[in-house]
Amino acid sequence: MADKSNALSREEREEFLSEPHIAALSVDSGEEGRAPLTLPIWYQYEPGGELWVMTGTTSRKGVLLTKAGRFSLMVDRMVPTVRYVSVEGPIVSVEPATLAELEEITRRYLPPERVAAYVESAVAVFGEQSVFRMRPQRWLTADLGS
Repeated sequence: MADKSNALSREEREEFLSEPHIAALSVDSGEEGRAPLTLPIWYQYEPGGELWVMTGTTSRKGVLLTKAGRFSLMVDRMVPTVRYVSVEGPIVSVEPATLAELEEITRRYLPPERVAAYVESAVAVFGEQSVFRMRPQRWLTADLGS
């Protein structure tokens, strides 16, 4: 378990979160006695700003995010040291996703030659998408190799 001596500084945690990791998103499942819904997701973050994710407006994840009004993300890596950042906070806005946002997040995760095909497929397959913006409020961090 991480302790204060392993914690990342504000600059380190924000820089790490700004890297293109696949995150584990957790949101209240809305069912008493049931664990939160936890799924992998792409996200976008710039140090000092809001974090955003995109998902189907009427998907289970989208409905639960809207109902809960907050969510958490956890990103990690194994090399060169075991490091993680977990962030939780309130959803500060929900808007219909734009094509520009879909292209932006796709460029973050895929090589340039695959972006156009993925965007075209996502538009056709996923239907209406929403962008959920979260203001980071609580952070848990560690670098277990430092």
